[in-house]
Amino acid sequence: MDAVFAGADPHGLIDELRRSGADVTTIDGIADRAALDEAGIDGADLYVLTDAGQATSIPVARERNPDVRVVVYTGDSLPEFVSGQEVLAVDPALLDASAVAEEIADGA
Repeated sequence: MDAVFAGADPHGLIDELRRSGADVTTIDGIADRAALDEAGIDGADLYVLTDAGQATSIPVARERNPDVRVVVYTGDSLPEFVSGQEVLAVDPALLDASAVAEEIADGA
C-alpha cells in the first residue's frame, strides 16, 4: 500500500503504517497541490492527514486521485466543507496509532 502522510506525527502513526507494510511518503510543510503531486498522491492508496488546519488538501487529493482513501488522525474537528467528502476521521484519544495502522492495513 502506498500512503501519503501530511502533518505532524506525535503518535508514531508513520512508523506503525510502515510496520503494517505501507510505503509512506511524507509531506513537510503545507500539503498543497504541488506537495501532493510531488509526494505521489496520484498513485497513492491512502492519504493520511493529522492537521485539521490543512483540511483543504482533502478535496485537492481527491481531485488528483478520486480513489484515494482519506484518513484524518486528529482530535480536532474538521471544517464543514469536508463533510461531503468520504473521510475516516479518527481521534488519537480514542484509538492509538497501532490500532489505526492495523485497521488501515486490513482494509487495504
